Amino acid sequence: MKKSRIWILGMAIALAFALSGCGQSGAATSSSAASSSVASSSAAEASAPSSAASTNVGADGVKLSDDSSDFVLLSEAVPDAILEIRYYSTYNFVGDRIDGYEEPLAMLTKEAAAALKEVSDELVAKGYRLKIYDAYRPQKAVTNFVEWAKDADDTRMKEYFYPDLDKSVLFPQGYIAEHSGHSRGSTVDLTLFDMKTEKEVDMGGTFDFFGEKSHPDYTNITEEQYANRMILRDAMLAHGFKPLAEEWWHFTLENEPYPDTYFTFPVNSDSIAGK
Repeated sequence: MKKSRIWILGMAIALAFALSGCGQSGAATSSSAASSSVASSSAAEASAPSSAASTNVGADGVKLSDDSSDFVLLSEAVPDAILEIRYYSTYNFVGDRIDGYEEPLAMLTKEAAAALKEVSDELVAKGYRLKIYDAYRPQKAVTNFVEWAKDADDTRMKEYFYPDLDKSVLFPQGYIAEHSGHSRGSTVDLTLFDMKTEKEVDMGGTFDFFGEKSHPDYTNITEEQYANRMILRDAMLAHGFKPLAEEWWHFTLENEPYPDTYFTFPVNSDSIAGK
């Protein structure tokens, strides 16, 4: 009887130790799993790309930003517009595709796009569609222009875009500059497309021609050509855009939302995706 009691007591102690061990093992396993989960979460967060936009001031004091959240695609905002993005092609005054133009798209700030939609609606009712040559232009593209202007030997496109000018004067005369209003996101270069003839309207001069012929008030063209310029100009001014004295195709939203900010994100669909 005495031996039986001792045996039972021993079994009870052994069982207690076993249960205690199971509890510690379970706790350790749970703690290990939790630690693993936290570590995995931390690793995922560390490896995830940051989507936060940044703004900084360049060496010349100009505010630069890669925040595309207030921009839209013109193909969606102004669906009647025709796109012929010259700086995505090689038919431009440089002769190459320009840096920053990764897709043949046109982008503007939401405010500028909404105003341009009003212009489009008015002109469609008159038998025209807008044809877009350029809109938002990344700072990288403007820098590309500056570097090209410094290369005196590269005159491949001179006969098409600046036949009457020596390339050396393009920078000092303001045809090329360190920064462009296009990079602020509310400037557009465009012309008219006649839906009846299915051709571009004759403006008496071509887009991006460097010379007096491109001035909106240039009169050494036909009355019809001058009238065509005024159709475009009047519609743009009526909906809040202001013209440029040197280029009949160039207009900027008068109340542009970012008058002091120059944007840097590239022209591609990823820049707008999810906005």
